[in-house]
Amino acid sequence: MKKKRIEGREQIIEIVDRFYARVREDDLIGPIFNDVAQVNWETHTQKIYDFWEMLLFGSEDYKGRPFPPHIPLGLKPEHFQRWLQLFFSTVDDSFEGQKADEIKMRALNIGRNFLNNLQARGLS
Repeated sequence: MKKKRIEGREQIIEIVDRFYARVREDDLIGPIFNDVAQVNWETHTQKIYDFWEMLLFGSEDYKGRPFPPHIPLGLKPEHFQRWLQLFFSTVDDSFEGQKADEIKMRALNIGRNFLNNLQARGLS
C-alpha cells in the first residue's frame, strides 16, 4: 500500500480513528479508556481531531487543557509507552513525510510531558 502524506483534517481523522480503535482493544490501555475514564468517544475524538489540527496546522478550534483529565487515571510509564507504540504504528502504517514525522515527535513530547507532570505530582 502506498503511504500518504498528512495534509489536513481528513488525515488527522483517519489517524485518530484508527489509533483509538487499537487503543480500545489493547489489553494494557484499553481498560483505562473503556472503564476508568468512561470516555464519550464521539466527544473525545472531536476534541482530539481539533487538538492535532491545532498542533500540525495552526487551527484555532481546540479549546481546553489536555493534561488535567489524565490526572485521576492512575497512569504509569508503561501506559505511555504503549500509547506511543500504538500511535507510532498507526501513523507508520499509512503515512510518511514531514507531517508524519512531526506528529510522532509531538506525540513523544506530549507523552514525556504528561509522564513528567504526573511524576512531579507523585501520581505515577
